[in-house]
Amino acid sequence: MFFHVRDLELKPVRFDVELPPGTIEFLDPKLKQSEPLQASGKAELVMGSLGEIRVTGQVKVRLQADCDRCLEPANFPVDSSFELYYRPVAEGYGEEKSIDAGEAEMGFYEGDGLELNDVLREFVLLALPMRRLCDENCKGICPLCGQNRNQNECRCQTTASDDRWAALKELRK
Repeated sequence: MFFHVRDLELKPVRFDVELPPGTIEFLDPKLKQSEPLQASGKAELVMGSLGEIRVTGQVKVRLQADCDRCLEPANFPVDSSFELYYRPVAEGYGEEKSIDAGEAEMGFYEGDGLELNDVLREFVLLALPMRRLCDENCKGICPLCGQNRNQNECRCQTTASDDRWAALKELRK
């Protein structure tokens, strides 16, 4: 669904969509959508601005990705409301200039509108945790033998060594 600025000038546009897995590319090949994405809300022009679009709504989806500690597949549900702002790209785009705190929270669009799939991709990626864990108590994999410590305890002895003293240890020998 594409939000044309000329349509938004007349009235807000409401949306209620269900997107099957594979419709939105999440840019991370390890991140897979495991159920249809459901989204509803509205897009409208912000009064008193020059083409600024406000998109509000609710999104619900379940994604699957590898756990950052044990590398096993894990589910990451997203069920949240959102409010995002987009401003048209201004002249001089790409030039280095300072921005204020409000502009740092804003997205930009080119052309005569905004694509809903791009808005949903952005929100879902921002809603995911920075560290994707299958469980808060995940033990991860052993750095020596590579075994998943959640499935079996390995008997590897890991001792912290300080490489700064390695040269002195060689002198000792």
